[in-house]
Amino acid sequence: MDITKSPLLSKGVWGGAIALIATAASFFFGIEVSGDDQSALLDLGLQVVAAGGSILAIIGRLVATSRLT
Repeated sequence: MDITKSPLLSKGVWGGAIALIATAASFFFGIEVSGDDQSALLDLGLQVVAAGGSILAIIGRLVATSRLT
């Protein structure tokens, strides 16, 4: 594995975070989160991160002071 990426782009990291949140919600608040719901939350989280990256790229280009070559 020579290619690296940000941990925020890893489905494994997101999946673990969603599972942890689901477990904490169940323990502290009595909210049950099924496996299907966890999968849907993972997909939603990845879409939110992708949208945030897109918005950041557009804003970055709009406020840039140098021309692209």
